[in-house]
Amino acid sequence: MIDNDRLEIYLNSIERRDSDILNVIEEEALADYVPIIRKDMQYLMRTLLVMNKPSKILEVGTGVGFSACLMAEVLDGKCIIDTIENYEPRIPIARKNFERIGYEDIITLHEGDAKDILPTFNDTYDFVFMDAAKGQYINFWPDVKRLTHQGSVIVTDNVMQDGDILESHFIVERRNRTIHKRIREYLYELCQDEDYETTILSVGDGVALTVVK
Repeated sequence: MIDNDRLEIYLNSIERRDSDILNVIEEEALADYVPIIRKDMQYLMRTLLVMNKPSKILEVGTGVGFSACLMAEVLDGKCIIDTIENYEPRIPIARKNFERIGYEDIITLHEGDAKDILPTFNDTYDFVFMDAAKGQYINFWPDVKRLTHQGSVIVTDNVMQDGDILESHFIVERRNRTIHKRIREYLYELCQDEDYETTILSVGDGVALTVVK
């Protein structure tokens, strides 16, 4: 049986490091207990971006801007990124980080709730990264469908709920039951929709990788 902790250490030791400024942004976020995408998720994102070379990206959930910076860096700035954030204390930090990495001209941060902002968008995106409130993914999905096209890639992070997704509704802590129910609904919708091809990967806290047919 594979020791996942040892495997993670080994993989981290052989992967190419990010730029110095991206490493600093990551270290600052972790020091302030701000959640960012895990290392194995970063590696997956890098590979997907290089494979697909998206020119227009939608991110739902900016945080402090780490993942948007990562995507812009991987694509050498040859893209446009629209990112949405609702938590006000993190917005100025994200804007500062976009400037620090030198990609403030291609990353547009939209302030507010994604459920209010997404309906105002009309363009379509080649790549969508969902990393916001997990219980809201199912509510964002109709707009995400509308804003993608054939060949678009949709990456949804943190879909395993630290393993709770496997448990019965009654075993999950009461405060997590609504999220548990909605994530299950979302994953079922992704996997059953015949217009999409989806696989669930045990990367990080679980990721749904979806392609529009």
